[in-house]
Amino acid sequence: MSNGKHFVPPGPLGFGGAPLGNMFAEISDEEADATLVAAWDAGIRHFDTAPHYGSGVSEHRFGHALRRYPRDQFVLSTKVGRLLRPDASKAGPQGPFVNCMPFRSDYDYSADGVRRSLDDSMQRLGMAQIDIVYIHDCAEDHHGPQWKEVFRTAMEGAAVALTRLREEGVIRAWGLGVNLVEPCILALEQADPDVFLLAGRYSLLNQPALDEFFPRCAERGVHVVVGGPYNSGLIAGGTTFEYAEAPPDKVAARDRLRAIAERHGVDLRAAALQFCAAHPVVATVIPGTKNAERVRQNAELMRQRIPASFWQELKAEGVLPDAAPVPAG
Repeated sequence: MSNGKHFVPPGPLGFGGAPLGNMFAEISDEEADATLVAAWDAGIRHFDTAPHYGSGVSEHRFGHALRRYPRDQFVLSTKVGRLLRPDASKAGPQGPFVNCMPFRSDYDYSADGVRRSLDDSMQRLGMAQIDIVYIHDCAEDHHGPQWKEVFRTAMEGAAVALTRLREEGVIRAWGLGVNLVEPCILALEQADPDVFLLAGRYSLLNQPALDEFFPRCAERGVHVVVGGPYNSGLIAGGTTFEYAEAPPDKVAARDRLRAIAERHGVDLRAAALQFCAAHPVVATVIPGTKNAERVRQNAELMRQRIPASFWQELKAEGVLPDAAPVPAG
């Protein structure tokens, strides 16, 4: 089913746009702009956003910042599956986003919904070209036990529409943007995606993508963009895992990783980024941040040398599976 011409996003470091939708804490437009400019100045050329992030806040901010640069010099991705409809009662907090625009978010995975969503995103971004489009959150964590019915609607509607838009040259690539492996495997079986954005399922703490999904991607020539390399902050020293307070076992696992890293003089954040990027199917890693200095730190962390002895100890202690590729020491 693959056409053998799958688009490869630029890497190894990109920028994830959820924090710029006022995720967990509000920031000013000026701070958001400075963060994106810092990303550009650090050499980042892959930017990911979505209508869901602040009900349009992130897309507006991305467009404002990125329109100053030549459009052919960066890759921009956004998502479909939710339509934003005006609703004054929705201004303020929605889920993890603390200050949203006044829009209601309605799930719509139909072909018509995809076209409407893309048109709306281009308006918010102020851009006429979106490179990668992900079908967003068509998975059990958002739709519960009936998720396969929702997924079927997405494959019959959104996936068909996006394949046609790719063939027409309107977009360059499409895939799923999800937090779970299962819908990605089904999409490979049922459609012709180019790239997946998989968050939190390939990290130092969590590798469910390793055994089946990544090999299937390799067979098909499909690439993966890894989101959540810090597992929503825990690996970087925070207290949240998968957007909620981290459970004790994950905190203990993080502390064990940190102790090994300290023995080898390794910054655990650098190890987290470089581990994700080391797998051959991974094209880009997209940590999110709302701070210009943190962007610069991420770029430096991706370049830091990590001794082979660190990775050897992680595997010897069973912290990482033997099959997981690691960076060269």
